[in-house]
Amino acid sequence: MRHHRNSEKVNAGSMADIAFLLLIFFLVTTTISTDAGIHRNLPAFCPTNDCASPTKEQNVLRIVLNNDNDILMNDELVNINEISKQVSSFITNNGDQSCKYCLGEQLSTASDNPEKAIISLQHDRQTSYELFIQVQNEILQAYYELRNDYAETKFQKSIEDLSASQILDVKRAYPMNLSEPK
Repeated sequence: MRHHRNSEKVNAGSMADIAFLLLIFFLVTTTISTDAGIHRNLPAFCPTNDCASPTKEQNVLRIVLNNDNDILMNDELVNINEISKQVSSFITNNGDQSCKYCLGEQLSTASDNPEKAIISLQHDRQTSYELFIQVQNEILQAYYELRNDYAETKFQKSIEDLSASQILDVKRAYPMNLSEPK
């Protein structure tokens, strides 16, 4: 007669516990990536639907990105490297001479003052995302430089070293009015 050897059984009862502990470990230690985007403040809610005030054409700098990835500023073809300088000179133009800290050329074809200056950025459907972001960065660079110059002139500090109330003062001096129509 043959003896059948019984194989030993593995206790699998604790396998579920181990799998559960591993699952919790990986959930806790894994970083979850968040989507990055462009931070923008949306306009305040207008309950009467007539909150848009009329704007003079000279106070709007139109930047258009077409489907060939050309950049047009007020219907003139420009290079990406020229945007920051032209945006700065548009904002600080001081056309109505009401801005005491602006040293602009006071042209009749550019903005009255920084509070009234609006940058309108339009793009086509086929405009590359990279170009759109580059133009956004150039506009932000212009505002950053203007704000930093204002902070150094008024407070003798870099914008990074200002208090919260001083930063609000700088933002009031150069408010970012960026319009992105469809």
